[in-house]
Amino acid sequence: MIRLCRMSDLETILAIINDGARAYKGVIPTDLWREPYMSSDELRHAIVSGIKFSGAEIGGNIIGVMGVEARQDVMLIRHAYVRTNRQKRGIGTALLNNLKFGVNRPFLIGTWSAARWAIWFYENNGFSVVGGAEKDRLLKTYWEIPDRQAEESIVLVDPRGRREIVRSQAKTGSEVSD
Repeated sequence: MIRLCRMSDLETILAIINDGARAYKGVIPTDLWREPYMSSDELRHAIVSGIKFSGAEIGGNIIGVMGVEARQDVMLIRHAYVRTNRQKRGIGTALLNNLKFGVNRPFLIGTWSAARWAIWFYENNGFSVVGGAEKDRLLKTYWEIPDRQAEESIVLVDPRGRREIVRSQAKTGSEVSD
């Protein structure tokens, strides 16, 4: 079952994020790694700022979370994690499909460029990588992250968003990379 998370789920959401984020340790640059990966205050701020989390629940226990945030004309997928002992069972895909259901805006996801497994997951779910200057523009437009993090990040876009980016670039003469 997938359901909207409540404030009473905060500690569970935080535990799942920090459990799943351990995969980044030793993969992303050491100057960008923190322990814990996300603090309770950061999670509260994310929720107050508009991120709405959904949780995949089995037997009354949340085993995966995925946030979504409306930003201008797009939806950002934020903080998508599945407990490490439950990964590779379709839970992330179920959460993603649930978030996308009935939404008419393009979806974007930002992730670490070194997180090949995350990129593979989104590509296998129809997203494609946006590179170069367009990636930089999207990060500056829709995310509030430090420049150093932006250097180490990529953006993936769903097919609807890809069409809009291509249309926008045709007007400006810029290019999209895959």
